[in-house]
Amino acid sequence: MTRLLSHIVDPADAGLRLDALLAARGLYPSRSAAARAVDEGAVYVNGSTVPKKHAVTAGDTIVFQVENAPTPGPVAGQPIDLDIRYEDEHLIVLSKQAGLVCHPSVDHDDGTLVNALIYHCGADNLCNVQGQDDRLGIVHRLDRDTTGLMLAAKDDVTGSALMADIRDRAVDRRYLALVHGVIAHDTGMIDAPIARSASERTRMAVRDAPSAREAVTTFRVLERFEHGSRDDGYTLVDCKLFTGRTHQIRVHMEYAKHPLVGDPSYTANAPKDPTADLGLARQFLHSFQITFVHPVTGKEMHFLDALPVDLQDALDSLASRSLGRTMAGEEMLELLRGRTEAGAGEEG
Repeated sequence: MTRLLSHIVDPADAGLRLDALLAARGLYPSRSAAARAVDEGAVYVNGSTVPKKHAVTAGDTIVFQVENAPTPGPVAGQPIDLDIRYEDEHLIVLSKQAGLVCHPSVDHDDGTLVNALIYHCGADNLCNVQGQDDRLGIVHRLDRDTTGLMLAAKDDVTGSALMADIRDRAVDRRYLALVHGVIAHDTGMIDAPIARSASERTRMAVRDAPSAREAVTTFRVLERFEHGSRDDGYTLVDCKLFTGRTHQIRVHMEYAKHPLVGDPSYTANAPKDPTADLGLARQFLHSFQITFVHPVTGKEMHFLDALPVDLQDALDSLASRSLGRTMAGEEMLELLRGRTEAGAGEEG
């Protein structure tokens, strides 16, 4: 039996060929199957048939025919551990563990943060601002293997307000990153637009393309480490996001020729020797600080989160190679050390 389904093109996918998009988003099992469906007139973009090489635009409505497509059921709650640092009737501040995907996708049907939130709160007690049942509670995301502080909302008013504050740069989100190479300047800004890679659907890239979106990252150097026989040294940086593009810090630091240690995808200019990744199985990126104004109470909320064990061990392995901390580094690392001893988070 044939069924008609629809898909709205995300801005990050703008510029992709139609057949590539259909395969990348799992709407068809392969690119060849997608191309065949387009050629057979089974796919419509904004009500019209188009060639398979047609470049999609953000907001395009794609209607496509599939055989025996199952009707997706509601996302189920699952008993997944949540490291909650603050919770009230409106929102949750949590520290996400490595390996946890934020919401269901083609490659991850369950076992996500959304499944955990539904189990913890109940589906009716989470915001659905995005109008998608597989995004309940989500107001922003972290990559699967990026750890640290995140916000989740329990009602639409709070969720809408937090998303607006993030969009308006009123939420201060800071990340600790260890990168390859020694950065000479103590501070820097990377202002470079990001779009989906033209050659690999799972990667983002700095591109001069119509689909590219503004992306701004600033950083402060906290500590530098001298080069070794198999690497070109390291720099610990505090990155601040002014925009929230997919893989933004990873893309920007690779673009600046200082890719993140342990990053499996953004490796340009990284040393070829695997030992240069200090034994890490994931990128060294941790959301260590978040500051925002509570949308309901108006109170300033401030939270800190120390490095998880694997990242701290990698950093400790470089202690003998330190070239010294900057003033910002002394202040920040002392603050994190104090937070580790006193507790994981605090209200402002």
